[in-house]
Amino acid sequence: LEIEPGSVLALYTDGLVERPRADLDEGMAALKKRLTTANALDRPLRDVGREVVADLAPSPLSDDVTLLLARTRAVSAQDSVRWVLEPDPAVVADARALVVRQLSRWGLDELAFTTELVASELVTNAIRYAGGGPVELRLIRTSTLICEVSDPSSTQPRMRRARATEEGGRGLFLIAQLTERWGSRYTRHGKTIWTEQPLPGSS
Repeated sequence: LEIEPGSVLALYTDGLVERPRADLDEGMAALKKRLTTANALDRPLRDVGREVVADLAPSPLSDDVTLLLARTRAVSAQDSVRWVLEPDPAVVADARALVVRQLSRWGLDELAFTTELVASELVTNAIRYAGGGPVELRLIRTSTLICEVSDPSSTQPRMRRARATEEGGRGLFLIAQLTERWGSRYTRHGKTIWTEQPLPGSS
């Protein structure tokens, strides 16, 4: 399903649309009407969500009521770059050089040191634990700088505190300290670990 940029997705639990002695289709139609009336396309989604849930949620609640609104946006081609790397530890140095070069093109040199370190750590982990498949590195420049590393393994990373006698195990802890946010998501062919850093002058 292709969704136009600027669209609003509404994800909800059945507790928001089910009513005692009422048809489920009626509840869904009421939700759709409230979203349209609330002008979800042009207003802050936080305000829209509160307004819609306050008017639709049955009281007292007999089921969980959740509404998640998300606005889609497109990233232009010049704001995104992707590299596919061989699962060889020797490519980690190449990944660092690619990151530094791209950030220089974007005029984001002051993020180079941190992003180089983050990409290096994520690519190293992907090569070490991904089982031999190719590794994908992406940089995305939006309202933040996003660094993504994808690999064919579905094993989710786990942050832990390494003991003083251990040589490894500090990578994700370090990434969490250096970036504003980080996380992991499953993909069709494995997983992607992502990080976000604020752009210079955005705070």
